Amino acid sequence: MTTEIPAPRVREHAANERAGLGILLGGILVELAGAGALIGGVMATARGNPPLGIPLIVVGTLAALFAVLMLAGLTIVAPGESRVLQFFGRYTGTVRTAGIRWVNPFTTRARVSTRIRNHETSVLKVNELEGNPIEIAAVVVWQVQDTARAMFEVDNFVQFVSIQTDTAIRHIANSYPYDSHGTTTLSLRDNADEITERLSLEIGARVEPAGVKVIESRLTHLAYAPEIAHAMLRRQQATAVVAARQQVVEGAVGMVEMALDRLAEREVVELDEERKAAMVSNLLVVLCGDRDTQPVVNTGSLYT
Repeated sequence: MTTEIPAPRVREHAANERAGLGILLGGILVELAGAGALIGGVMATARGNPPLGIPLIVVGTLAALFAVLMLAGLTIVAPGESRVLQFFGRYTGTVRTAGIRWVNPFTTRARVSTRIRNHETSVLKVNELEGNPIEIAAVVVWQVQDTARAMFEVDNFVQFVSIQTDTAIRHIANSYPYDSHGTTTLSLRDNADEITERLSLEIGARVEPAGVKVIESRLTHLAYAPEIAHAMLRRQQATAVVAARQQVVEGAVGMVEMALDRLAEREVVELDEERKAAMVSNLLVVLCGDRDTQPVVNTGSLYT
């Protein structure tokens, strides 16, 4: 079952902005000129020359207000950051160019970091595909790709990434067994690269509505839950012992077969079926036993 993701209502686009250094210098000059005209007007009026003083006061006041308005549109954007602009609640664009920039002074400007971030989950206790409780944790490397969607499609994009990452990890853990037990089935422990690749794809699909891009994800912790860890350790030890025994038996059978072929090829001794059975039995005991054997010297025949 797949979840239908609503189409995004807004997408990032460049804002109408320009370099702000020249506007900064111009605003300061206009502000100084306005202040000078205002002071001159006040002094002229005080000296009894209102026809000259009043126009200077008006011009100086307007110039000062205009300069304040110009300077209010300046915004500083640091590398790895952006400014999301809104004009009376409407998204008008994003500023990504680093430095001092000038935008519409009546807009509100929200800061959104576009730097690469890490999110490390806490250790989660979940059930894997076979129902065994396990502990799992991961780290996700992500970055905001669409600032408009990050701001307006979800309430809090950082919290959204955190929750969706935990959800994806739980889903992946429920979908695969902890151990393949010698089969070709994908497992969390034996196929870490394939599992983390699928984890990255699932997290990426879940956080895509928030305009977030997943760069990489890795499992940082994977273990059986403490209540079954001892039993699973014994199971793994038993599996290892069986595999070792199987290899020993296969090697012993090959050595016995080689010994019989060499004896027959070189005609060292002629063995009937009973003697072959006795030799096979003795060689298998020597080769497969987990303890040193005690040699027995037979001074009679093979039948006594």
